[in-house]
Amino acid sequence: MLLGIDHLVIAVPDPDAAAADLEAALGIAATGGGRHAQAGTFNRLIFLGDTYLELIGIWDRALALAHPIGAAALAALDAGASGLVTWAIATDGARREVAALRAAGSAIGDALPGERIRQDGGVIRWHVAAAAPLAADRPPFLIEHELAGPEWGDEARRARAAFVHPFGGQARVVGLELAVAHPAEVAADFARTVGMAFRPAPGVEPGDQEARLGDQSIRLVSSRPGPRSGSSPGPGPTASDPTARVGLRATAGERLLVDLFGVRFARL
Repeated sequence: MLLGIDHLVIAVPDPDAAAADLEAALGIAATGGGRHAQAGTFNRLIFLGDTYLELIGIWDRALALAHPIGAAALAALDAGASGLVTWAIATDGARREVAALRAAGSAIGDALPGERIRQDGGVIRWHVAAAAPLAADRPPFLIEHELAGPEWGDEARRARAAFVHPFGGQARVVGLELAVAHPAEVAADFARTVGMAFRPAPGVEPGDQEARLGDQSIRLVSSRPGPRSGSSPGPGPTASDPTARVGLRATAGERLLVDLFGVRFARL
C-alpha cells in the first residue's frame, strides 16, 4: 500500500549549512543524518512526523554517478541548481508493490536494499525501487523502511511525533506542488510507474492535476510563467519561481513563505 510522502530529496552543496539556514528561516530543526557509503552521498534530515526533508550532498562523485539518487543530486549541483531532485513514497511492501506494478506494465526497477550510517554509528536500512533516471518531473521512487532501530522503531517514531521544533510547535508536510511543462503527461507517467491516481485539480487552473497519498496532496501545475488563480501551497509559478513548493502545517507560530535552495516552503 502507498502510505504517503516519505521524504523529499533536496540537493544542496553543504547539508549542514542548508539545515542551519532552514532552521533560521522556518524554525524547523534537523535531528538526523549520515552517510550513504555505497551511494557517495551524505545528508541532514528534518523529520516532520514520519515525512522528512533530506538535504543531500555529494562526498564521492564516482559512487554518486552510479546511484540513481546520487546521480540526480550530482546533476543538479553540477548545473548550479540546488533544489528538489526527486522524492519518495512510503510503502509497507516494496517488493509486493513492484510485482503488482510490473504486472500492470510499469518500468520500475527491483526493490533493492539500502542503508545509511548515522553520525552516532547507528545503521538505518530500507528497500527502495525506482525507475531511473530520477528527476523532479519524473516519477518518484518507492521506499519501505525497516521498522526498527534508532529512527524507525516504535520509540523513535513516538518521539518525533511529539517533537517540538525551535519555532515552538510541531510541523507536518501536508502538500507538495511541482511545476512541470505538461501536467497531464507527467500525471500519466506517475500513474503508469508508481500507481498514483491523479484527477483534474478542483478550483485551480485548467489542466492541473492532483493526487492524494494518505492525508497529503500532490499537485502538478503548469510551469508556464504568469499569475494563477488559486494554487496551494503558495502562489503559482512565475518566471522566477521555484519549481517545487512544500506546504507545512504548523501548530504554533506565524504563517511564513520562504524560498530556499530552489524550493518554496509555506508554513501554514
